[in-house]
Amino acid sequence: MSDRAIGIRATRGVGLAALLALGLGACSGDLVPRGRVATAPKAARNPVRAPAQPALETRQCFAKLQSQAVSFTPLPDQNFGGGCSAYGSVKLTDIGVPTTNLGAMTCNLAANFAAWARYGVQPAARLILGAEIERIETFGTYNCRPIAGSGKLSEHAHSNAIDVAAFVLSDGRRISIQKDWNGDRQTRQFLAVVHASACKRFNTVLSPNYNAAHHDHFHFDMGGSGGFCR
Repeated sequence: MSDRAIGIRATRGVGLAALLALGLGACSGDLVPRGRVATAPKAARNPVRAPAQPALETRQCFAKLQSQAVSFTPLPDQNFGGGCSAYGSVKLTDIGVPTTNLGAMTCNLAANFAAWARYGVQPAARLILGAEIERIETFGTYNCRPIAGSGKLSEHAHSNAIDVAAFVLSDGRRISIQKDWNGDRQTRQFLAVVHASACKRFNTVLSPNYNAAHHDHFHFDMGGSGGFCR
């Protein structure tokens, strides 16, 4: 074979390899409280695809929930457009304390919420109020909406937040954030204790002390670097 023919074959081989490399490179990839009106952002033109399998951190969180005898259902990863998503999320079905309006929650949020209900709220009710918590009422979890008064998406838009509105006791009492945050000494003490307990478990905790938008609920989320407690 001539030197010229060898050179042509080599050139063709390099061209084919480059095309294959380009082809392989192209294959690589990335609830509103009741009574409130949500304004969802416009759908994204190029939605990010969710990973095919749960990430290692999520799988470890699933194992943690199972070890704590928390009943839950893993949810499929979803991208709803407009930056709203539910990745690594679960639906809690039994945390030992009946809770309303539990939708998609990131596993980390769910694990911390279950622990807060069991080891923060229930013992505080027994010690301070002399009763059991029969139900925790929430305004929900996932909702594709911005932060009130802001263009930035809320952690609710990533299934990474929950709003707690009230606690129903075994003796028939109902303690709500709206009515009892400034109520009698006993209920104020109870709410202060469960609020402080939440601050140890969630990255962000907001109460009526934060602003008027939170006059009727506690907001808990796992966004940010943590340590914001108001």
